[in-house]
Amino acid sequence: MSNTVTHTDSIEQEEHDVEQKHKHQKKPKSRRPPNTAFRQQRLKAWQPILTPKTVLPIFFLVGVIFAPIGGLLLWASETVQSIKIDYTDCNTTATTEFQQIPSDKVETSFSSSNSPARPQWKREVANVRPPYSVRNISNTPVCTLQFSIPNDIGPPVYLYYVMTNFYQNHRRYVRSLDTSQLRGDAISKSSIDSSACDPLRSRDDKPIYPCGLIANSMFNDTINSPVFNNEANEEDPSVFEMTNRSIAWDSDAELYTKTDYANGDAVPPPYWLERYPNYDEGYPDLSTYEEFQVWMRTAGLPTFSKLALRNDNDVMRAGIYTMRIYDYFPAHLYDGTKSILISTRTVVGGKNSFLGIAYVVIGGLCIVIGLVFTAAHLIKPRRLGDHTYLSWNNSDLPATATTTGREPRPGASSGGA
Repeated sequence: MSNTVTHTDSIEQEEHDVEQKHKHQKKPKSRRPPNTAFRQQRLKAWQPILTPKTVLPIFFLVGVIFAPIGGLLLWASETVQSIKIDYTDCNTTATTEFQQIPSDKVETSFSSSNSPARPQWKREVANVRPPYSVRNISNTPVCTLQFSIPNDIGPPVYLYYVMTNFYQNHRRYVRSLDTSQLRGDAISKSSIDSSACDPLRSRDDKPIYPCGLIANSMFNDTINSPVFNNEANEEDPSVFEMTNRSIAWDSDAELYTKTDYANGDAVPPPYWLERYPNYDEGYPDLSTYEEFQVWMRTAGLPTFSKLALRNDNDVMRAGIYTMRIYDYFPAHLYDGTKSILISTRTVVGGKNSFLGIAYVVIGGLCIVIGLVFTAAHLIKPRRLGDHTYLSWNNSDLPATATTTGREPRPGASSGGA
């Protein structure tokens, strides 16, 4: 009987031991990623091997393509004809009679070999009503420019105003507008006070329309179309008609709608008070005010040009022209300048040699680098994958100390892998 009990106990003990062994043999938890091609980074890939036979043709190809393109861009830029006049100091230095403008304030580029006469200017004071104004503005400073065009230019002919040292890219300045208000919504004072128009949101318990720094600082000089002085009939000068229609991008024009504000519900920005003492007589229609739309597209650099007038159909004949500018914008307050630019265009745009120079320089560098590498490859070629160039195969230098900056480990071989 005792033998039977002992045998039974031994069997139970063995079963218990086997069960405990199986428990210990369970797979432990692991953070190892699954053994798949994606998780183990075994996906098929193509890695180019850069050899002289593949790299050198690329250098020459880039040079052969870029250099001619750069030359064409430079040629196109040189074919643009233009005249630029800085009139910032007209109303402080000019007299009431025409006098020559300082040469450093004039830039010209024409195809004619005849140099145009130096432009002249004069100043006066007048009582005028500029566009988008509800009243005449007395004591308006007027700058009259007189310049010559040595040869026929255009069409098309564009007139830009150019500004310097004006940072339209300032973060606070760029954010200072309300797009809903520009779309025509009559935003209340409480809503406008929580908008991004800070610091020009409201005044006299009324919302400012249009609010914000961009609208308030709008360029407000009025540039009139040039007048051609016909020598054959000086008493009947002809105007080279230029229009302010289609000077804004179509995508910009879609952002503006006539406002829903009722008369007197809003007030103009501080710098608009000369033209709009109040809005009792109506608001400017921003959907047709393309000069405003052009200004609201902020520039990325402190020196920029914006389109003011254009003529797409007529040739601007050679001769002498005069142009009247109602000079309101105070560029001297921020040490900036303002200029007018009359220019033609090409298929690549206006006059700008930077892009052409960049293409020529890159193309030339690629060709020079290609020639240097080709000469080095022909004079002293190097076999691809040659292990003799490895530092640990160079008997003249201690491999580990040279490559890692540390002393070799004790017993380490300088030629070992």
